Amino acid sequence: MPPRRKPDQSAPKRTSATGNSKVEAAEVDPRSQSGNYLTTAQGLRLPDTDHSLKAGNRGPTLLEDFHLREKITHFDHERIPERVVHARGAAAHGVFESYGTAASVTKADFLSRKGKKTDVFCRFSTVLGSRGSADTVRDTRGFAVKFYTDEGNFDLVGNNIPVFFIQDGIKFPDIIHAGKPHPDREIPQAQSAHDTFWDFVSLHTEATHHVFWNMSDRGIPRSYRTMEGFGVHTFRLVNKRGKTSLVKFHWKPVAGVHSLVWEEAQIAAGCDPDFHRRDMADGIEAGAYLEFELGIQVMPDDGSDTYEGIDLLDPTKIVPEEMVAVELIGKLTLNRNPTNYFAETEQVAFHTGNLVPGIEVTNDPLMQARLFSYLDTQLTRLGGPNFTQLPINRPHCPVNDMLRDGMHQSAIHTGLAPYRPNSIDNGEPLVVDESLGGYVSTPRAVEGPTVRAQPSSFDDHFTQAAMFYRSLTPVEQVHIVEAFTFELGKCYEQAIKERELEVLANVDTELCAQVAAGLGLPAPKGTPPAEVFESPALSQVIETPGPITGRKIGIIAGPGSDLSGVAKLVEKIIDLGATPLVTAPIGGVLKSGRRSVIVERTLLTARSIEYDALVVAAGTAPSQDIKLVVLLQEAFRHCKALAAWGDGTEVLEAAGIPLDAPGVLVADSVNKAFIDGMAGAVGLHRVWERAADVMASEVAPVR
Repeated sequence: MPPRRKPDQSAPKRTSATGNSKVEAAEVDPRSQSGNYLTTAQGLRLPDTDHSLKAGNRGPTLLEDFHLREKITHFDHERIPERVVHARGAAAHGVFESYGTAASVTKADFLSRKGKKTDVFCRFSTVLGSRGSADTVRDTRGFAVKFYTDEGNFDLVGNNIPVFFIQDGIKFPDIIHAGKPHPDREIPQAQSAHDTFWDFVSLHTEATHHVFWNMSDRGIPRSYRTMEGFGVHTFRLVNKRGKTSLVKFHWKPVAGVHSLVWEEAQIAAGCDPDFHRRDMADGIEAGAYLEFELGIQVMPDDGSDTYEGIDLLDPTKIVPEEMVAVELIGKLTLNRNPTNYFAETEQVAFHTGNLVPGIEVTNDPLMQARLFSYLDTQLTRLGGPNFTQLPINRPHCPVNDMLRDGMHQSAIHTGLAPYRPNSIDNGEPLVVDESLGGYVSTPRAVEGPTVRAQPSSFDDHFTQAAMFYRSLTPVEQVHIVEAFTFELGKCYEQAIKERELEVLANVDTELCAQVAAGLGLPAPKGTPPAEVFESPALSQVIETPGPITGRKIGIIAGPGSDLSGVAKLVEKIIDLGATPLVTAPIGGVLKSGRRSVIVERTLLTARSIEYDALVVAAGTAPSQDIKLVVLLQEAFRHCKALAAWGDGTEVLEAAGIPLDAPGVLVADSVNKAFIDGMAGAVGLHRVWERAADVMASEVAPVR
């Protein structure tokens, strides 16, 4: 994409009709908005579009902020009919079971009662791409869960990254406009590797922490089942005694946290753009359900909205798990695929304002704007105010809301008095107090001047980004360097690259130097934090193998292979909860005497990205078939486990795979040690010890 010409500023000027106005007006240009100053849609000049109007710099956002409402409303209605953001999504039904361990901090029944089961609908999504974009692009993922509780619907609308780009919701249209395809050519699709995105984040350095997460392996998850989720904001929980606590929500995948490597993500986007949704749907259909544990970090609600110097109202900050442990309070199991994509996945409507007794919001200025935005969005997307009556959005408890008529009204209301108090309908519906489940917000003082400002604690944009980077292993740090280099290398404007390098210089000197070298630019000097708190929990590299449920293990076989060993391996893989995929030169059935094995993949239909490990069966003849060679070499290069038994090792050697390399398992037969070794290697996600030999950049040994 070549640099574009600057907008034409040569339109003739004219004075107002009175002849004495100090403001010159330009002739109307139908091709663009021609004013030199930022205004409302009505032409009112604006002094600030970065901060919502709040009651004090730490207070709640005020409804009187007409600029916020106009900006967000227009943004919410920019696309019809798909979502403006999170358009590319996939979902599943499931159940949430409470451990009962949250009873001390919340009166929410679905969280506090041990063994309580609640129906859920969970939707995963990318942020930037259209409905037709690919699953595996580098992007933030939405992780939205609708709980159909007995007290009403509760929506935990979060992401797979615990921090956000911006600190105030008034800038949400800006960051999305910057991240979306350029408006002149509508490219690039579903990517942040372009000028407008990096122009924005290099100028709004509050985005730095989120950018680091997105440039890390977290931006390209391996599967929805291996993706963490976060509520992003700080919530207020209230227990039965009225005591309040501040909490952050976490979703911990039972399968562990695991990502793609960049080359895999690119291959998948081309040969299987439905990679993530296919993996989830196939897994659920096979009985390999997606499982997540819900956890909370609990902090005192002492009126300061801070913890150990961390501002809990700043959505660009986290509280490290080493400071406040995540307490597990329940388990989510996604066990049923949607019957109809449009009726369920596309029409589901989430809203941060869908709350139940025991869960409240805080003064986080991003959360405050979301409380307005989600409801407003549904009015356009779903054709009017009655979207709550769609089956996927309908609460699983009695409803009597006194809301009437409107487009797409499907409820048949009874009674004559949709108002209260009334005497005609026996005074119903009744209002109830807190003792009967009425939602009563915890009283709190709100005071302060009406200002467009933020607290000074929001001004530190680099310390937590440095904490994130320095908490990762060397191989993960290399991936971040490569991601920054790739993304900035796609920008055309030199000034943008140089400005982002200045941002990186304020995070980590060595990181900045490596990215600058990759771009062929000098590394600027910065003032990175001298010392930061390091949080090993931020790393995805693990030392203890986890479960391999839902993983896919390819078994390379052919005419003459040890089909008895193949059948035994298939059985053991299924017992471990993984999926075996027998892969051969051609499809059909492999036969040897009375033994037969069904071929699930052929070399023509197989690609390395689908497999978490590859095993070559004994008796498989070495082949110079380029498709098999590429399959094995890609898996080796992507640090996946490889194995062979018997003379199957000759196939690995023919593909140039050294048998003594880390993560290459060989055995005489399919025995217990062979199976256990393979399961352990897959449970570690990757063979990172191999990274230094197969990655382009220099990698220090994994610590």
